[in-house]
Amino acid sequence: MNETCDVVVAGAGPVGLMLACELRLAGVDVLVVERLDEIDPTLKAAGINVPTAQALYRRGLLPDLLADQVRARERMGLPMTHAEPTDAEPAAAERPKPPFVGHFAGIMLDIGVVDLDDPAFADLGPAAEVFFVPQQDIEATLGRRAAELGVTVRRGVELTDFTEDGDGVTIRLGDNTVRAGWLVGCDGGRSIVRKLSGFDFPGLDPELTGHQAIVEMTGAEGLTPGWTSTDTGMYVYNPSMGRILTVELDGPPADRNAPITAADLQASLRAVSGVPVEITAVHSATRFTDNTRQVTEYRRDRVLLAGDAAHVHSPFGGQGLNLGVGDAVNLGWKLAEVVHGRAQQDLLDTYTSERHPIGAWVLDWTRAQVALMRTDKRSRELRAVMTELLATREAATAVFRKISGVLHRYDLGGGHERVGAPVPDLELSDGTRLGKHFVDGGAVLFDLADSAELRVVAAPWSSRVRVVTAKTVQPGELTAMLVRPDGFVAWAADSGSQDGLEAALTRWFGSAA
Repeated sequence: MNETCDVVVAGAGPVGLMLACELRLAGVDVLVVERLDEIDPTLKAAGINVPTAQALYRRGLLPDLLADQVRARERMGLPMTHAEPTDAEPAAAERPKPPFVGHFAGIMLDIGVVDLDDPAFADLGPAAEVFFVPQQDIEATLGRRAAELGVTVRRGVELTDFTEDGDGVTIRLGDNTVRAGWLVGCDGGRSIVRKLSGFDFPGLDPELTGHQAIVEMTGAEGLTPGWTSTDTGMYVYNPSMGRILTVELDGPPADRNAPITAADLQASLRAVSGVPVEITAVHSATRFTDNTRQVTEYRRDRVLLAGDAAHVHSPFGGQGLNLGVGDAVNLGWKLAEVVHGRAQQDLLDTYTSERHPIGAWVLDWTRAQVALMRTDKRSRELRAVMTELLATREAATAVFRKISGVLHRYDLGGGHERVGAPVPDLELSDGTRLGKHFVDGGAVLFDLADSAELRVVAAPWSSRVRVVTAKTVQPGELTAMLVRPDGFVAWAADSGSQDGLEAALTRWFGSAA
């Protein structure tokens, strides 16, 4: 046996790197292994939702995201209205105004129609201004952060086998072995960790073939920029990038692993657009389907899954990256508590119970979009109805609430309305915001009423929960909040009550010292 560590993470994509950073912040010895030698340059997700932006903001990465967003929009020919990246919240008049805020089955949501004053969008803080960051930039930022934290990342190393027992996992990495307490598969939709562990992976088989690519071509004058639905499928065309995306609904590809040629892309684009384009060069290309599956549990003994290893679906709406980052942030602190012996292994059961429902919603959401993309007469009429509805303020706002992720909640029990919700990014009287207090990756008890009684109750957990005493700039009834490291409220109180605080501290952070 060559070496030992606390946790091995298989996969150095954004999910694996985010998880590794979370673990390292908590003092866990973590090794990340990745079969690829470098970041995959293939065109992938280009947008992040509010929970992802907030998770990265809480770890101090908002300036990186804002800078990446400026560069990405400039590449797209959509310069920001404020040129200099900053982590301060811009005034409403200075905020970037994208032409749309997402889509449902290729039906665009107009930013001018969405009601951004809806209560669901309140107290999101400056992280809500970040939405257009390509996946490769997220990976690069997390890679740099992992290096700063001392995470060991080994590229060009493939996990080939492992054996799990009651005390740990022995992992085969080519000719070497590593002994770890835990193994987490963040190795994508074709996860070797999932397959070797035997996780149940039920779902629906695919019915479409999709391509996405960056190309050079001639004869593109007849293509319509943006998303276009036709009688034979759908396509997306971005002239400034040379980006194309096609959706053919006549079944999955005969061989999804076959090389993607210029002839393949040309035939697909011609089939769905009817325009006789000629593709002369291919710079990046990928093939996808609408295969939708989700493991029934995210943990089997000492092996866990996160990201696409746990759930696969079509890329419509760009939910995959966001779903995986949410998995990593939820799992990281819990696994660290178990590794350090501060919590029993049953804490890890809450990883499945909290994240599985959100994953199931994403699968349902993508399936519904595929249904609306079908080309039969009934589906076309339904699409026309939905297009009309999504042009209304009420419907556009309802859909944006969903795709932005602001409605994500965990069922944590407790009577307060904020329990199970993300912590609001309130401004404090000391000039900070709540979200700024999570850079170290720990839990925080916000004492918003300067309560000596509350601090006495929390004192036995002082090594695990930091107390921040400060008043909010806009006073309200809220007097205290216990917030987990993942940014979700575990307990809250109005009017100075401490009822339930000790129980919440014990539930999430173990017995009193």
